[in-house]
Amino acid sequence: MKIVAPKPFTFEGGKRAVLLLHGFTGNTADVRMLGRFLQTKGYTCHAPQYKGHGVPPEELVHTGPEDWWKDVMEGYELLKGQGYEEIAVAGLSLGGVFSLKLGYTVPIKGIVPMCAPMYIKSEEVMYQGILHYASEYKRLEGKSPEQIEQEMAEFRKTPMETLKALQELIADVRNHVDMIYSPTFVAQARHDAMINTDSANIIFSEVENDNKKLKWYEESGHVITLDKEKDQLHEDVYQFLESLDWTV
Repeated sequence: MKIVAPKPFTFEGGKRAVLLLHGFTGNTADVRMLGRFLQTKGYTCHAPQYKGHGVPPEELVHTGPEDWWKDVMEGYELLKGQGYEEIAVAGLSLGGVFSLKLGYTVPIKGIVPMCAPMYIKSEEVMYQGILHYASEYKRLEGKSPEQIEQEMAEFRKTPMETLKALQELIADVRNHVDMIYSPTFVAQARHDAMINTDSANIIFSEVENDNKKLKWYEESGHVITLDKEKDQLHEDVYQFLESLDWTV
Protein backbone atom coordinates (compact mmCIF):
# COMPACT_ATOMS: atom_id res chain seq x y z
CA MET A 1 0.00 0.00 0.00
CA LYS A 2 1.25 3.46 -0.84
CA ILE A 3 1.02 5.94 2.01
CA VAL A 4 -0.22 9.33 0.86
CA ALA A 5 2.30 11.79 2.30
CA PRO A 6 0.69 14.59 4.30
CA LYS A 7 1.26 18.04 2.85
CA PRO A 8 1.26 21.62 4.08
CA PHE A 9 -2.16 23.25 3.87
CA THR A 10 -3.63 26.73 3.71
CA PHE A 11 -7.32 27.20 4.49
CA GLU A 12 -8.42 30.72 3.61
CA GLY A 13 -11.09 32.05 5.92
CA GLY A 14 -10.57 35.74 6.59
CA LYS A 15 -8.13 38.55 7.34
CA ARG A 16 -6.88 37.08 10.61
CA ALA A 17 -4.20 34.42 10.26
CA VAL A 18 -3.21 31.45 12.40
CA LEU A 19 -0.08 29.36 11.92
CA LEU A 20 -0.70 25.73 12.96
CA LEU A 21 2.28 23.55 13.93
CA HIS A 22 2.35 19.76 14.26
CA GLY A 23 4.43 17.61 16.61
CA PHE A 24 7.61 15.52 16.38
CA THR A 25 6.99 12.38 14.25
CA GLY A 26 3.56 13.86 13.50
CA ASN A 27 2.27 15.67 10.42
CA THR A 28 -0.23 18.30 9.33
CA ALA A 29 -3.13 15.86 9.90
CA ASP A 30 -2.57 16.55 13.63
CA VAL A 31 -3.89 20.10 13.20
CA ARG A 32 -6.08 19.77 10.12
CA MET A 33 -9.43 19.54 11.92
CA LEU A 34 -8.53 22.56 14.05
CA GLY A 35 -7.63 24.42 10.85
CA ARG A 36 -10.95 23.56 9.19
CA PHE A 37 -12.87 24.61 12.30
CA LEU A 38 -11.11 27.98 12.53
CA GLN A 39 -11.63 28.52 8.80
CA THR A 40 -15.40 28.29 9.35
CA LYS A 41 -15.02 30.97 12.01
CA GLY A 42 -13.31 33.41 9.65
CA TYR A 43 -9.63 32.65 10.25
CA THR A 44 -7.08 31.82 7.57
CA CYS A 45 -4.93 28.90 8.69
CA HIS A 46 -1.61 27.66 7.35
CA ALA A 47 0.25 24.55 8.51
CA PRO A 48 3.76 23.76 7.28
CA GLN A 49 4.98 20.16 7.07
CA TYR A 50 8.42 19.70 8.68
CA LYS A 51 11.21 18.20 6.64
CA GLY A 52 11.56 14.45 7.23
CA HIS A 53 8.02 14.09 8.59
CA GLY A 54 5.22 12.09 6.95
CA VAL A 55 7.87 10.21 4.95
CA PRO A 56 9.82 6.98 5.64
CA PRO A 57 11.46 7.11 9.10
CA GLU A 58 14.90 6.65 7.57
CA GLU A 59 14.52 10.23 6.31
CA LEU A 60 13.37 11.64 9.65
CA VAL A 61 16.58 10.80 11.50
CA HIS A 62 18.64 12.75 8.97
CA THR A 63 16.78 15.96 9.79
CA GLY A 64 16.71 18.00 12.98
CA PRO A 65 15.29 21.02 14.83
CA GLU A 66 17.16 23.51 12.65
CA ASP A 67 15.45 22.09 9.54
CA TRP A 68 12.04 22.14 11.22
CA TRP A 69 12.47 25.66 12.59
CA LYS A 70 13.26 26.78 9.05
CA ASP A 71 9.96 25.24 7.92
CA VAL A 72 8.13 27.06 10.74
CA MET A 73 9.67 30.41 9.76
CA GLU A 74 8.87 29.81 6.09
CA GLY A 75 5.26 29.20 7.10
CA TYR A 76 5.22 32.46 9.04
CA GLU A 77 6.79 34.35 6.12
CA LEU A 78 4.31 32.76 3.70
CA LEU A 79 1.43 34.29 5.65
CA LYS A 80 3.25 37.62 5.87
CA GLY A 81 3.88 37.49 2.12
CA GLN A 82 0.16 36.98 1.50
CA GLY A 83 -0.55 40.22 3.32
CA TYR A 84 -1.48 38.97 6.80
CA GLU A 85 -0.13 41.58 9.19
CA GLU A 86 -1.24 39.90 12.41
CA ILE A 87 -0.55 36.21 12.98
CA ALA A 88 -1.42 33.98 15.93
CA VAL A 89 0.14 30.54 16.36
CA ALA A 90 -1.07 27.24 17.81
CA GLY A 91 1.19 24.22 18.07
CA LEU A 92 0.99 20.65 19.34
CA SER A 93 3.90 19.15 21.33
CA LEU A 94 7.09 20.13 19.44
CA GLY A 95 4.85 22.55 17.53
CA GLY A 96 3.98 24.08 20.89
CA VAL A 97 7.68 24.53 21.64
CA PHE A 98 8.10 26.24 18.27
CA SER A 99 5.04 28.42 18.94
CA LEU A 100 6.73 29.68 22.11
CA LYS A 101 9.99 30.27 20.24
CA LEU A 102 8.09 32.34 17.67
CA GLY A 103 6.72 34.37 20.59
CA TYR A 104 10.14 35.80 21.43
CA THR A 105 11.52 35.82 17.86
CA VAL A 106 8.90 37.57 15.71
CA PRO A 107 5.71 39.60 16.34
CA ILE A 108 2.94 37.15 17.32
CA LYS A 109 -0.65 38.13 18.14
CA GLY A 110 -1.32 35.20 20.45
CA ILE A 111 0.15 31.80 21.29
CA VAL A 112 -1.53 28.43 21.94
CA PRO A 113 0.96 25.78 23.09
CA MET A 114 -0.82 22.41 23.33
CA CYS A 115 0.91 19.65 25.32
CA ALA A 116 4.25 21.40 24.81
CA PRO A 117 7.24 19.88 26.67
CA MET A 118 9.45 22.05 28.86
CA TYR A 119 11.07 19.14 30.62
CA ILE A 120 13.58 16.93 28.87
CA LYS A 121 12.40 13.37 28.54
CA SER A 122 15.23 10.88 28.56
CA GLU A 123 16.72 10.06 25.17
CA GLU A 124 15.61 6.49 25.75
CA VAL A 125 11.93 7.49 25.95
CA MET A 126 12.28 9.62 22.82
CA TYR A 127 14.16 6.83 21.07
CA GLN A 128 11.37 4.36 21.82
CA GLY A 129 8.93 6.89 20.34
CA ILE A 130 10.90 6.99 17.09
CA LEU A 131 11.05 3.18 16.95
CA HIS A 132 7.28 3.01 17.45
CA TYR A 133 6.75 5.60 14.71
CA ALA A 134 9.07 3.69 12.35
CA SER A 135 7.44 0.29 12.83
CA GLU A 136 3.93 1.79 12.58
CA TYR A 137 4.87 3.57 9.34
CA LYS A 138 6.13 0.30 7.86
CA ARG A 139 2.98 -1.52 9.00
CA LEU A 140 0.82 1.10 7.24
CA GLU A 141 2.88 0.55 4.10
CA GLY A 142 1.57 -3.01 4.17
CA LYS A 143 4.91 -4.73 4.80
CA SER A 144 5.00 -8.21 6.32
CA PRO A 145 6.00 -8.63 10.00
CA GLU A 146 9.20 -10.37 8.83
CA GLN A 147 10.15 -7.52 6.52
CA ILE A 148 9.33 -4.94 9.20
CA GLU A 149 11.56 -6.70 11.73
CA GLN A 150 14.38 -6.93 9.20
CA GLU A 151 14.12 -3.22 8.32
CA MET A 152 13.81 -2.23 12.00
CA ALA A 153 17.01 -4.13 12.80
CA GLU A 154 18.79 -1.96 10.22
CA PHE A 155 17.02 1.17 11.44
CA ARG A 156 18.25 0.62 15.01
CA LYS A 157 21.84 0.92 13.73
CA THR A 158 21.21 4.50 12.57
CA PRO A 159 22.80 7.23 14.74
CA MET A 160 20.11 9.43 16.29
CA GLU A 161 21.75 12.85 16.63
CA THR A 162 18.27 14.29 16.18
CA LEU A 163 17.34 13.41 19.77
CA LYS A 164 20.16 15.34 21.40
CA ALA A 165 19.42 18.37 19.21
CA LEU A 166 15.76 18.11 20.17
CA GLN A 167 16.60 18.10 23.87
CA GLU A 168 18.81 21.16 23.39
CA LEU A 169 15.99 22.99 21.59
CA ILE A 170 13.52 22.30 24.43
CA ALA A 171 16.05 23.45 27.05
CA ASP A 172 16.78 26.63 25.10
CA VAL A 173 13.10 27.55 24.69
CA ARG A 174 12.46 26.74 28.36
CA ASN A 175 15.10 29.36 29.25
CA HIS A 176 13.39 32.04 27.15
CA VAL A 177 9.72 31.65 28.11
CA ASP A 178 9.94 34.73 30.34
CA MET A 179 10.74 36.77 27.20
CA ILE A 180 7.28 36.09 25.78
CA TYR A 181 4.88 39.04 26.00
CA SER A 182 2.07 37.82 23.74
CA PRO A 183 -1.28 36.63 25.16
CA THR A 184 -1.01 32.87 25.72
CA PHE A 185 -3.51 30.02 26.11
CA VAL A 186 -1.85 26.88 27.45
CA ALA A 187 -3.78 23.67 26.68
CA GLN A 188 -2.67 20.49 28.46
CA ALA A 189 -4.07 16.95 28.39
CA ARG A 190 -4.32 15.34 31.84
CA HIS A 191 -3.51 11.86 30.49
CA ASP A 192 -0.46 12.94 28.51
CA ALA A 193 1.99 10.03 28.68
CA MET A 194 4.53 11.61 26.33
CA ILE A 195 5.64 14.64 28.34
CA ASN A 196 5.89 15.79 31.94
CA THR A 197 2.59 17.62 32.35
CA ASP A 198 4.13 20.11 34.80
CA SER A 199 5.47 21.72 31.61
CA ALA A 200 2.09 23.47 31.32
CA ASN A 201 2.52 25.11 34.74
CA ILE A 202 6.00 26.35 33.80
CA ILE A 203 4.77 27.97 30.59
CA PHE A 204 1.76 29.53 32.32
CA SER A 205 3.74 30.95 35.23
CA GLU A 206 6.66 32.31 33.19
CA VAL A 207 4.95 33.99 30.22
CA GLU A 208 5.07 37.76 30.85
CA ASN A 209 1.50 38.70 29.96
CA ASP A 210 -1.61 39.19 32.10
CA ASN A 211 -3.76 37.79 29.31
CA LYS A 212 -2.83 34.16 29.86
CA LYS A 213 -4.84 31.07 30.63
CA LEU A 214 -4.13 27.43 31.43
CA LYS A 215 -6.74 24.75 30.83
CA TRP A 216 -6.48 21.05 31.62
CA TYR A 217 -8.38 18.57 29.43
CA GLU A 218 -9.29 15.80 31.82
CA GLU A 219 -10.18 13.10 29.26
CA SER A 220 -7.40 13.60 26.71
CA GLY A 221 -3.99 12.15 25.88
CA HIS A 222 -0.96 13.71 24.21
CA VAL A 223 -2.39 14.22 20.71
CA ILE A 224 -5.06 16.45 22.20
CA THR A 225 -6.13 17.82 18.80
CA LEU A 226 -7.47 14.40 17.79
CA ASP A 227 -8.69 13.10 21.16
CA LYS A 228 -12.07 12.93 22.94
CA GLU A 229 -12.21 16.62 23.83
CA LYS A 230 -11.12 17.98 20.45
CA ASP A 231 -14.42 19.79 19.87
CA GLN A 232 -14.08 21.60 23.20
CA LEU A 233 -10.44 22.40 22.42
CA HIS A 234 -11.44 23.84 19.03
CA GLU A 235 -14.01 26.08 20.70
CA ASP A 236 -11.57 27.17 23.42
CA VAL A 237 -8.88 28.07 20.90
CA TYR A 238 -11.46 30.04 18.92
CA GLN A 239 -12.64 31.93 22.02
CA PHE A 240 -9.03 32.75 22.91
CA LEU A 241 -8.38 34.07 19.40
CA GLU A 242 -11.55 36.16 19.62
CA SER A 243 -10.27 37.72 22.86
CA LEU A 244 -7.17 39.13 21.14
CA ASP A 245 -6.87 42.77 20.14
CA TRP A 246 -6.92 42.35 16.35
CA THR A 247 -6.90 45.44 14.16
CA VAL A 248 -8.74 43.58 11.37
